[in-house]
Amino acid sequence: MVYKRSSQLFAEAEKVIPGGVNSPVRAFKAVGGTPIFVKSAKGAYLYDEDGNRLIDYINSWGPMILGHAYEPVVQAVIEKAKLGTSFGMPTELETQIAALAVSMVSNIDKIRFVNSGTEACMSAVRLARGFAKKDKIIKFAGCYHGHSDSFLIQAGSGAITFGSPNSPGVTAGTAKDTLLATYNDLENVAALIEANKNEIAAIIVEPVAGNMGCIPPNKGFLEGLRQMCTDNDILLIFDEVMTGFRLAAGGVQELLNVNADIVCFGKVIGGGLPVGAFGARAEIMNYLAPLGPVYQAGTLSGNPLAMAAGLAMLQALDSDRAIFQRLKEKTAYLAAGIDKVLKANNVTFTINTIGSMISVHFDATPVVDFQTAAKGDNETFKKFFHGLLEEGIYIAPSAYETWFITDALTYEDLDFTIRAIDKVSKTF
Repeated sequence: MVYKRSSQLFAEAEKVIPGGVNSPVRAFKAVGGTPIFVKSAKGAYLYDEDGNRLIDYINSWGPMILGHAYEPVVQAVIEKAKLGTSFGMPTELETQIAALAVSMVSNIDKIRFVNSGTEACMSAVRLARGFAKKDKIIKFAGCYHGHSDSFLIQAGSGAITFGSPNSPGVTAGTAKDTLLATYNDLENVAALIEANKNEIAAIIVEPVAGNMGCIPPNKGFLEGLRQMCTDNDILLIFDEVMTGFRLAAGGVQELLNVNADIVCFGKVIGGGLPVGAFGARAEIMNYLAPLGPVYQAGTLSGNPLAMAAGLAMLQALDSDRAIFQRLKEKTAYLAAGIDKVLKANNVTFTINTIGSMISVHFDATPVVDFQTAAKGDNETFKKFFHGLLEEGIYIAPSAYETWFITDALTYEDLDFTIRAIDKVSKTF
């Protein structure tokens, strides 16, 4: 494929934007080469500035569950834009989408809308600390909750040491209140709790990890976290920015029947526009200003365009609950096809799936946490990524990201993808 126009645009962008991109993974640093500049998208396809069509498996990192430029969402945004794009005042739309979201998700009474998943997780942690009147949190290596200081933490020298910052600008003072655990390892979590008795306000976790590839929780892991939190007066926060309204109408809480105390949302809830949200039972949410002492605010929170897009998206999902089974079936079909051709070509790999999330790891070790995800052969992944790009298929330009299946993908698209993977894997 020819990417002359994309290359020119990237060179121009580098002059005025750090790294030429507004989010680092877009820069192709993990795979090499020049990022693709998109001109438009429709359904399951991206169209780049050079006129190439690509089958899309990132779908704006998750929100395009019904495909790009989904007509009800587009029309809702157009009609709302005609009435004004931002007011900084309450609108009826905010109540409508809040009521619908609360009705779809178990265990939350109230919800507050913000502008991104990062903001949702940051606010949820502040609320948890304020409500619990404790400072420390536990997060898991490989789980990404946005770029707030509290979350950019790597492991210390042992299982129960304080975290240390892994980005300049994150202070040691911030890092000391974030404890790092191993995903899918309850014993590790129990040791952290024991070593920090009565100091931990919350455990925040992606109930299905999506930022080290797709990693479902082991049987009993989420249930174990729930029990530990209940026993130790700790709030359990589910970061469902990726999984909320995607794996089920009520997200992972519904899918796996485990309730969190606070749930964070993004992606699907905004229908493709910048939206985040966090919800909980009334007792916790009423601790937020203006009712309570925990302050959180945002000039563009509840933006009418974002609320219109999100409401149209949630209404579509609420009225067609069968979509989640359709997506699961398409994902299983794709996984089975990939499994068959990679085995036929003697490629070492592991595939993880749950619902409409899937990832391919080039190592035979079961991928259950960040350490096992890191075992993957990155050189093979680079060949895989660029080979698929040449075939007209766009996957995440990182081995540590999940793919997202959209309802707009046809079985013909899936078959085309499987044939392309067969062709590419012969070159490894």
